[in-house]
Amino acid sequence: MTSIAVFGAGSIGCYVGGRLQAAGAAVTLIGRPRLGEVLQSHGLTLSDYHGWEAHIPAAALNFHQDAAALAAADLVLVTVKSADSATAAQTLAGALKPDALVISLQNGLHNAEALAAHLPQHTVLAGMVPFNVAQTTPGHFHQGSEGFLAVQADARLAAFRQAFAQAGLALEEHADMKAVQWAKLLLNLNNAVNALSGLPLKTELEQRDYRQVLAAAQKEAIALLQEKNQPLAKLTPLPAHWIPKLLRVPDAVFRIAAKKMLAIDPLARSSMQDDLNAGRKTEIDVLQGEIMALAAAAGKSAPVNAKLLQLVHEAESGGRRNWSGAELRRAVLNTQ
Repeated sequence: MTSIAVFGAGSIGCYVGGRLQAAGAAVTLIGRPRLGEVLQSHGLTLSDYHGWEAHIPAAALNFHQDAAALAAADLVLVTVKSADSATAAQTLAGALKPDALVISLQNGLHNAEALAAHLPQHTVLAGMVPFNVAQTTPGHFHQGSEGFLAVQADARLAAFRQAFAQAGLALEEHADMKAVQWAKLLLNLNNAVNALSGLPLKTELEQRDYRQVLAAAQKEAIALLQEKNQPLAKLTPLPAHWIPKLLRVPDAVFRIAAKKMLAIDPLARSSMQDDLNAGRKTEIDVLQGEIMALAAAAGKSAPVNAKLLQLVHEAESGGRRNWSGAELRRAVLNTQ
């Protein structure tokens, strides 16, 4: 049996690793002491918005704080925050066996490259998690929206495809992961809107004022990407450049036209909102910050995304994070 490890186990890592273990895979979780205490007390409970649920008792979990526990892993899933990629890679370099395969399941565009820079002897693949996962109660991780794991196509994945498929996490392999990552980043521009709303994702997306802010942020990003001739993968029923138009329609029309987009657990929220609530630094710099960097490289500005980045940084420092849709629209778009 191949051995799979999750380095940086948090909401995504515990959910993906837990589903793999629940389906029979040998899984090691590497995480912080705080998480270890939670899992020791509560075990690991997993569920999704379709009603599936599983529980792994604490005694059955292979949880460690030390990266030395990765020594036997055939596959390592990296789920640390993007800002920690370089540090994580340095730790992994001293712990992995020579033939271990590494997959980055992180937000942002450059994590696989950051890992590979410190792991020249290993194959490092870019991956993407399209669905939302939140810790609803201690040790209970819930998938609140749809999607399949995406990963850079590689022959070495053959040894692991069955394990992921049996776990209900069938891998979608892509030759052009940059197109996938950019398309996912466009969707993730909503993380800031959701975090500043303080509302569940479904409630936020059902309100046109919030959607207008997201539409403006996406439109700004899409224009810059088109100028760069950057392809975008089709991750939703609509092509990426059509989504801003859909977001702007009246609420009644949106509820009908975007029924699949609203197929979200009523309590699901963005990871950025979770970070703000927990007093943690968010990943705004690898989301809206990436659009600002794209604009700067083109000698342009990205005022919508810049304002959202500013407001999230202010929220990280104790600033407001309960904006109504109308208030946020006025603050970001300067409209009445």
